Amino acid sequence: MTNDDRLRPVDLARLAGVSAQQIRNYEDAGVLPPAARTASGYRTFTGTHRRALLAFRAMVPGYGPMAAARIMRAVHDGDVPGALALVDATHAALHEERQRLRATSEALRTLAGRPAEPLPSAGLRVGEAAVLIGVRPSALRVWEAAGLLSPRRERGTAYRVYSPEDVRDARLVHTLRGSNYLLDQIRPVLEDVRREGGTEAMRTAIGDRDEALNARTRAMLAGAGALHGYLGHLGGTIRDPDNR
Repeated sequence: MTNDDRLRPVDLARLAGVSAQQIRNYEDAGVLPPAARTASGYRTFTGTHRRALLAFRAMVPGYGPMAAARIMRAVHDGDVPGALALVDATHAALHEERQRLRATSEALRTLAGRPAEPLPSAGLRVGEAAVLIGVRPSALRVWEAAGLLSPRRERGTAYRVYSPEDVRDARLVHTLRGSNYLLDQIRPVLEDVRREGGTEAMRTAIGDRDEALNARTRAMLAGAGALHGYLGHLGGTIRDPDNR
């Protein structure tokens, strides 16, 4: 196909496995460059639109549809540096997620070196919880103020009541603090443990998430390669749609 070949919306739609209306939506959203119009007002597309569509579709698995659309829109607005900055930001976000996963994994290895301790069957007052965990009540209050713990308050007295899950979380905080983890480093570990329901489930989830991140990184590489090829085709500019 040459860049002078004229394509209908349905031709591009068949290429991508979407509807012709979706192709029109892509153009309206800036995912595709502006299309020329016939005298009767029908859109006509070219090889450049085909390349743009293929680049966008290649980017979606790694960057996601919203980020991929923003990147393509920036390119078609003539802001290639802005598009590259969006690419960088998406890669940086993935890197931060990988760093958090690594920190959680290291924290779980630290916890694995300690014997499992039984949890209480009922709620405990702050003093009882502190004795069980091996810390001062003031430490529990500090961790609560930092947003790491959130024991419920007893109706009428407003006394703190620590559930078995609160005790589990407090033990985790105590263990990680003993290994010189900062409170801000402990917070995401707690969030992950709560979401998965425990440290054993977290280990399985970490392995699954690590595989997912690796797959997404590979998808991003493929998408970045497609974008690079498309930018090379454009030569850094978007020409008038009637003179392609």
